[in-house]
Amino acid sequence: MPFAISRIEGESRIAPTGPALILLHSWADFDPQSISLLGGRVARSLSGLGNPALSEAQTLIQEGNLLLLRADNREEFGPGIGALNPLVVALAAGRKGKSFPIFPAIADPETRTLHLGPAFDSWGLDPDALRLAVYDLSAEVFRRRPSLGRHLGYASLLGLKREWFRPVFIDGFQDGRTLNGGMLFAAAWELSGWLRRNVPEKRIGLVLPPGLGAAVANLACLIADKSPVNLNFTAGRAANEAALAKGGIATVLSAEAMKAKAKDFPWPEAPRSLNPNQAHVSGTVDLRVLLTSLPKWRIVLRHLVGTILPAPVLRLLARIPKEGGDVEAALLFTSGSAGEPKGVVLTHRNILGNTAQTDAVLARVPIRNLLACLPIFHSFGCTVTFWWPILGGPQGVSHVSPMETTKLSELIEKYQVGLLLNTPTFLRSFLRRATVESLSSLKLVVTGAEKLPPALRADFEAKFGIPVCEGYGMTEATPVVAVNLVDFRKTPSEPGYEEPRRHGSVGRLIPGMSVRIRHPETGADQPPNETGMIWLRGVNIFPGYLNDPHLTAQVLRHGWYQTGDLGRLDADGFLFIEGRLSRFSKLGGEMVPHGTIEEKIVELFPELFSEEAVEAGQVPVVVGVERKEHGEELVLLTPVPIEWGALHSRLHSAGLPNLWVPRRIIVVAEIPRLGTGKVDLKACAGLAQG
Repeated sequence: MPFAISRIEGESRIAPTGPALILLHSWADFDPQSISLLGGRVARSLSGLGNPALSEAQTLIQEGNLLLLRADNREEFGPGIGALNPLVVALAAGRKGKSFPIFPAIADPETRTLHLGPAFDSWGLDPDALRLAVYDLSAEVFRRRPSLGRHLGYASLLGLKREWFRPVFIDGFQDGRTLNGGMLFAAAWELSGWLRRNVPEKRIGLVLPPGLGAAVANLACLIADKSPVNLNFTAGRAANEAALAKGGIATVLSAEAMKAKAKDFPWPEAPRSLNPNQAHVSGTVDLRVLLTSLPKWRIVLRHLVGTILPAPVLRLLARIPKEGGDVEAALLFTSGSAGEPKGVVLTHRNILGNTAQTDAVLARVPIRNLLACLPIFHSFGCTVTFWWPILGGPQGVSHVSPMETTKLSELIEKYQVGLLLNTPTFLRSFLRRATVESLSSLKLVVTGAEKLPPALRADFEAKFGIPVCEGYGMTEATPVVAVNLVDFRKTPSEPGYEEPRRHGSVGRLIPGMSVRIRHPETGADQPPNETGMIWLRGVNIFPGYLNDPHLTAQVLRHGWYQTGDLGRLDADGFLFIEGRLSRFSKLGGEMVPHGTIEEKIVELFPELFSEEAVEAGQVPVVVGVERKEHGEELVLLTPVPIEWGALHSRLHSAGLPNLWVPRRIIVVAEIPRLGTGKVDLKACAGLAQG
C-alpha cells in the first residue's frame, strides 16, 4: 500500500493565495491524495503526463490553485530521479510575465513527512537548476532520517531481532552451516566482552574471508564500540605494514588457514595465550581458538536473554551506545589501483545510510537471498553483501572467494540464490563455466568496480536469460552511488512499463544523493549533460582520509566529494562514466582517454586479443608517462607483441587522431592485477616508467 503523509515541513513558505506548483518526489509508493491541505490551502494533485494533463494543469494554475505534480516524467514513484516533468517546463513557458513559485518536495516514507525545498520563480526558469534542486533536497532529507543516527551495533541488534530464529548467513564453505540472528548476536556479545578487556586500541584488524567467523568478529567489534578494520591481505606486505601503522592496529583476528594463504602479510607477533581473563593482548589471535575458549553456556544464556528481552533493554545489557552518527564505525583501505592505499573512515551514518539506500533501490527485486562471496575488505563486499544482511536485508549465502566459479554456481543452485553481485572480471568465469540450470534462480546480476563491457553483458544475458545491470561506486561513498535496474512489477508489453536501465550508463543515482558536473580544471559548474568532473554529496560520502587532512582537503569541499571520474548526466537521469581523470592524458591541449584506446586496440587486433585472452585479463593497458624532452607520452603495455607500424595504421584507419597512438610499446609477461581483479595501474605505471 502507498504510504500517506502525516507531517509537512516547510509549508509556511506557501503564500495563502495565488498559483503555486509543488514538485513531488518519493523513493517509495506514495499517495498524493494524502495531502489534502498544504499551507492552509486545498492541494490539487495531478498524476498524468500527456496533453490532457497539460491542459488541466494550465487551467488549475490560471485559476490560482495550489497544484501538486510528480517531479519527474515517470509513471510511478520509486528510487532514482528521471527527467524533469515536461509539464513543469510547459507551464512555466506558457505564463510569460505572470510568474508563480515552484517548490521541489520530497516525501520520505520513513518519517511520513513531506519536505518542501526553496522556491523557484517560473519566470525565466532554469530546468537544470530545478532538477538539481530536487537532488539536493533528496540528499538533505535522507541524511536527516532518525534511523541513520543510530549506532551500527544497535542497528544490527534491531535487524537481528527480526531474524532471531532464522538464518542470516549460510556458510557455503562449511557445508551449509547456518547462523541465525539470535546466535550471531549472542556469540558476538560474548566475544565483545573479551575484546573490551583485552584490546585497549580503538581499531581491531581482521583478516578473514566471508563467512560465519567474520560475521561474529565484525559484529563483536561494533558491540564493544571498536572499529573493525578488514585488511586486504592481497595488497602486499608494504601496503599492509602501512595500514597497520596508520590505523594504530596492534591486534589482528584471523585464522590459521588465512596465515597459510597470506604468507606475505605482516602478521603481528602472536600473543602467548588466549586466557579469557588476560588483559592487553596484542598480536595475531586465532579467532577459532578464541571462540572455542569462550564459555558455551554463557553464549546460550545470552541467546536466551535476547529471546526474552526487547532490543532497547538488550542494548543496555550489552553496553552498546544508542547513537553513532558521524563517529567512525569502520575503516577500509582503498585498493591502491592508482597509487598507495588510503585509509577511508566510514561512519555509522555512512554505513547505515548506504544500506538503506541499497534497500530502497533493490526492495522491488523479488529476492530472499544473495551470494556473499566478495571480500569484506572490499567496500562492495563490506556494505552490500555483509552489513546489509545483518541490518535486515536479504539472507547471505557466503563463500570464501569470488574466484571459485564452479563452487559458487553449485551454491547458487543449491540455495536458490536470487541476487549475484560481482565484478565483470569474475563474471566472465560464470559465462564460461556455469550452466544455465545452475543459475536459473538468479533474478538479477549487478556488476561494479570496473566497466562492464557491452559484449560481456549481451553474451551473459543471451546464455542465461538473466539481466545484468551495471552500477557505480567507490570506497569513499561506502560504496554504492548509482545502479541500473529492471522493473519486475510489469512486463515490457504492459502499459506504463519503464526501463530503469540504460546500456552504457551506470544507472540513476540512488536515493539521497546529489550530483554536480564541473569543469575538470576550473571547478566551475557545467550543464549536467556535458562531460566533466563528477562531484557527489550524500549521507554515504565519507568524512575524510585517516590522518591525512591535506589529501582530504583535495577531494572534499563543503560536503561535496570530487570523484576523480569524468562523466555526464543525461536528460533522463542516467549517469555515464567517460573515464577516470588519471586515465586521461592532456596532449596538445586535448584530453586523450586511455580506456578508449585500449578498447579500440582489442577490437582492431582480434587475432592477438581473443575472447579467451580478454577473459583471462590479458588485455593492453595504456599509461601516460612524463618525459623531460617530450612532455607526457602514451606507452602501451601489452602481453603479446604488437608492431608499432601496424598499431599506427589500424588506429589511424579507425579514425583515431595521431595524438592517440601510443609512442612506445612495452611487452610484459602479464598485466598486473589486484586481488579484486582490477588492473593495478600503479604497477603498470612503474613498468612504463622503467
